[in-house]
Amino acid sequence: MAAEQSLEVDLIANSELWRGHENVLSSALAAAAAEEGASGTVSLLLGDDASIAALNKQFRNKDGPTNVLSFPPAPGSAEPGFLGDIAMAAETIVEQANFQGKRFDHHAAHLAVHGFLHLLGYDHENPADAEKMEARERAILHSLGIEDPYA
Repeated sequence: MAAEQSLEVDLIANSELWRGHENVLSSALAAAAAEEGASGTVSLLLGDDASIAALNKQFRNKDGPTNVLSFPPAPGSAEPGFLGDIAMAAETIVEQANFQGKRFDHHAAHLAVHGFLHLLGYDHENPADAEKMEARERAILHSLGIEDPYA
């Protein structure tokens, strides 16, 4: 009998735009963990554009906010079971959802799953890796009743 997988989400929200969406994001991360057979702890910062822009500049040397950032723990530096940090920018995600005609909570759930998969080592640097990552995102989001974000 397989051990039960579980995910603990340490959530910090510093933007009112996230109010009421915390459970959707925690559920999306739990579904991703279950689909991937991962367990442990993830820190989720639900930030505003200013706070995410500061992180983007500090860690990626890029100006401006981005929708989601993932920070896996440095090898050998993390406590056992810590999977990493995910930071999300509210205004950017609202703007993208509106532009793409998607519900905010569905787009945010997609980006939380996307960020989580980065913590597990997925990337989209080449077409084959992007296809693999997007397939995992689709399957996880489908399990939550969320339409294909790439359709």
